[in-house]
Amino acid sequence: MRYKDNWEETKERFKAWWKHSSIDRPMLRLVVRRKEPTEPLEPVKPPKTPEELHLDVERRVKELRNFCRAHVFLAEAFPSLDLNIGPGSMATYLGSEPNFAWDTVWYTECVKPDWREWGPLTYDPDNYWWKRHLELILRGQELADGDFLVNIPDIIESLDILSVLRGPQQFCYDIIDQPDIIKDYIEQIDALYFIYYDAMYNIIKGNDGSSSFTAFHIWGPGRIAKVQCDFCALMSPKQFREFFVPSLRQQCQKLDYTMFHLDGPDAIKHLDALMEVEELTALQWTPGAGKPDGGNELWYPIYDKVKEAGKSLWISLDEGDTDELISKADKLVKRYGSDGLYLLFPVMEEEDALKILAKAEREWR
Repeated sequence: MRYKDNWEETKERFKAWWKHSSIDRPMLRLVVRRKEPTEPLEPVKPPKTPEELHLDVERRVKELRNFCRAHVFLAEAFPSLDLNIGPGSMATYLGSEPNFAWDTVWYTECVKPDWREWGPLTYDPDNYWWKRHLELILRGQELADGDFLVNIPDIIESLDILSVLRGPQQFCYDIIDQPDIIKDYIEQIDALYFIYYDAMYNIIKGNDGSSSFTAFHIWGPGRIAKVQCDFCALMSPKQFREFFVPSLRQQCQKLDYTMFHLDGPDAIKHLDALMEVEELTALQWTPGAGKPDGGNELWYPIYDKVKEAGKSLWISLDEGDTDELISKADKLVKRYGSDGLYLLFPVMEEEDALKILAKAEREWR
């Protein structure tokens, strides 16, 4: 890893975190702005279209190299390349078309007029977007040349993809009106997920079989993934247990380490069911727009249940100055200990990052 000095130590800390323990302090993501870049920055032409923004792998690699030259990755921060076709690109492999925007990618609804006429979901090795995505990852891995990691993309899975294919409102009706048909489609998409996942994993995996996952800054000694069900905000706890939990359990059983992305207040009602999935390794909490960050005491009841279930925590602290960030982290460590705790901080100046790291090494044991 060209841009990461303590990579071997970082890997050991990640291994401990996945196993709900620690070495001598919590895991920390600390990225520091350099006063001057280590090398001249490469000129980068701005994208002309939203599609180019998302799919120009050569530009993405140049941008990452420039970032690495202008920043230092301290503690457990590490450089890695994201190559997503939006959040949920598996929908495009199955018939949806992407709509590229400057800030995200949306997907068209395509299951019409109903599931019966659409037919079974099948793997198409010649699907344009699937082939395009694999080409992006292969090219990214080639350009990285071992200097940084290439992440497994956020293809998403299960009910969230079915909701995209059908449209969330109609999918709500389908779960009520055609539960057996939907359960059959969940089984189909669960099987397809691993065809796509394995193909991508086999491209990006390290010589030791390790992998990293996009957006969430996680690495693991095997097959890892962030798992989710944002559609659960529209489901009752009974529906969640009936339709999604079996799917989640199966996915976790087939992966070495998994972290659930719990997104927003409307998803909290499903926390108890999630904590009953023994195979799930960790939980990441996203408070949602307009809500205080992950360090706020408002979210302690969530973290209490996660720790009681013996799972690891991923918590982003991104509001306030350095002293406020340290105060939030200090309270979290005092309440939960350092075992299985991963704290992520915003990009900052070196003086601030070293202050946090010194505090962690001195007191957060």
